[in-house]
Amino acid sequence: MRVQPREPEVIEEVRGPSKVWGVLLLAAGLAFLALRAGVGYAAVAVGIIFFIFMHELGHYLTAKWAGMKVTEFFIGFGPRLWSFRRGETEYGVKAIPAGAYVRIIGMSNLEDDVEPSDEERTYRSKPYWRRLSVAVAGSTMHFLMALVLIYGILVGFGDQAEDRWRVASLSDPSGALEAGVQLGDRIVAIDGQRVETFEEMSEIVRELPGETVTLDVVRDGEALTLEATLGDENPSTGQKGVGFLGIGREYPYERVDPVTAIGRSVTESIDFGKEAIGGLAHIFSPSGVRGYVDTLANPDADGSGGADVTEDRPSSIIGVVQIGGQVAERGLVNVFWLMFAFNIFIGIFNLVPLLPFDGGHVAIATYEKIRSMLSGRRYQADVAKLLPLTYAVVLVMALLFVTTIYLDIAHPVDVN
Repeated sequence: MRVQPREPEVIEEVRGPSKVWGVLLLAAGLAFLALRAGVGYAAVAVGIIFFIFMHELGHYLTAKWAGMKVTEFFIGFGPRLWSFRRGETEYGVKAIPAGAYVRIIGMSNLEDDVEPSDEERTYRSKPYWRRLSVAVAGSTMHFLMALVLIYGILVGFGDQAEDRWRVASLSDPSGALEAGVQLGDRIVAIDGQRVETFEEMSEIVRELPGETVTLDVVRDGEALTLEATLGDENPSTGQKGVGFLGIGREYPYERVDPVTAIGRSVTESIDFGKEAIGGLAHIFSPSGVRGYVDTLANPDADGSGGADVTEDRPSSIIGVVQIGGQVAERGLVNVFWLMFAFNIFIGIFNLVPLLPFDGGHVAIATYEKIRSMLSGRRYQADVAKLLPLTYAVVLVMALLFVTTIYLDIAHPVDVN
């Protein structure tokens, strides 16, 4: 039997702005950001784009693995900058870098433009576990990236603990400076009262304005006793009648061995995930909504000219880049922590059980599975009944998108 040679796969350039101009436009945007704001800002922006790409890659790979037909894989929305078609899928980049998407045919019963020959390759025709794997793949990629990031932090940099704080700065003038406190010292007691954390020490100091106190200090492993006279005003806030010692703190990192870091990475991710769920619940709670409306009405209530990060103020991607650029100035490890938190939060946020989120597809697939088991035959949900709720969710997200971008541009966050 004669074997015909396999024809090379054709990669077709799709009409639109040339690939060269599209790439140059993207590169120019990142270069402008780096020159205007700093390399740290551009690096965080590139990192976020990469995370978004990996999210959609998760959907793409699991859909292909399940035998589904994927017709589009785009980074961004809006006008196409450039794209190419390879096989049955068009890949490319669009002008608005506010997300990404993968188009899988037959995601619901609303799609009636599917060719009869492609019906068996639709999302809706596949078994429950296949649909579930595709729906959760994006968030799974975020959680995996978060695990990689936190593992790298623990092994490469280490972890921090509140009871390992040390003096990182001294105000001039201040009681601490006059008493002989030095950078790197650790205050373990005030007037014989043991303090484990910087916050415990601050609470004691605040209650003793103008008093002379005894400081038990550890310096390079040696115990010292110093006497300091506290101020009666905080010069940074102007608040009077409070004790002021005049020190700043830092939390040094201690590396974790690679084996221990595996378990720590999981527990850190779970712990932060719980905090993220709580934060997400607060944002959409009545008190959170009221707080956000107040923030929109008076974003600079503190009078500082730069908005503080609060639990009532969610950030857009622009805000995340702003925060990333600021924390980058304090060290690369802080950027990794931010990216770890970003991936955990986005992974959880995408699992909200409402369309158009991935969690909405999980909820529908699970509902269909339960109804099918109860009836003994394949059940398919009528997504049209969910459209009013879906439109309401899209409207809320659009308002949140626009208002957070407004806040992040007009009133940039300040984490310093």
